Amino acid sequence: MSEIIDTAELGEKIVKVLKTIYDPEIPVDIYELGLIYDVFVNEDYDVKILMTLTTPNCPVAETLPMEVEEKV
Repeated sequence: MSEIIDTAELGEKIVKVLKTIYDPEIPVDIYELGLIYDVFVNEDYDVKILMTLTTPNCPVAETLPMEVEEKV
């Protein structure tokens, strides 16, 4: 039972971190902007984040996912 709580708490902490990452073109974080579709944390604490970019030709297409990975 405590593992479930721990993974849920970890998911909440990850969302807090994601809210510190901003789209450089507008002053809105990527979580509130809707670029994060889901955050998955399994019982082994492996994390997967399903996300998108604002446009197909997004100027930060290469750097934004790397920033998410580094901060999480």
